[in-house]
Amino acid sequence: MNRNQHIDLLNRCVELSQQAREHGNTPFGALLVGKEGTVLLEQENIEITEHICTGHAETTLAAKASEKYSKEFLWECTLYTTAEPCAMCTGAIYWANIGTIVYAMTEKRLLELTGDNKQNPTFNLPSKEILKHGQKEIQVLGPFPEVEQAAATVHQGYWNN
Repeated sequence: MNRNQHIDLLNRCVELSQQAREHGNTPFGALLVGKEGTVLLEQENIEITEHICTGHAETTLAAKASEKYSKEFLWECTLYTTAEPCAMCTGAIYWANIGTIVYAMTEKRLLELTGDNKQNPTFNLPSKEILKHGQKEIQVLGPFPEVEQAAATVHQGYWNN
């Protein structure tokens, strides 16, 4: 995948994050893409409407992917997401055996947007830092400045309500 393809897929994640917000959830979205570049799964956050504390887009997507595909297949896949996966989501991606993560904005930037909002007590913990303590070489690509502002814009006015 080249940079423009990554950007296109991240922009689709931004659209999913907007849909999540419109559906009453926190504004995050994720995709699972196969090694040939085909979108296999799409997921928006569901934690509010489904009353699931682990209903982040990435965790939900990783769980669905692990039910549908083998670990060997998932190792060749990429998870795209609007924001760098949190510790929980990074763990879910690790355990699902998804081989690559691509994100638009950093967890640190997300923390700037969410502040001390109790609904999303964001970590300032990069996914690469979490993954370096694991036993797998999961590739992490991001942030993508070309998409970061669009990803952040979906959050405007959400966290200070």
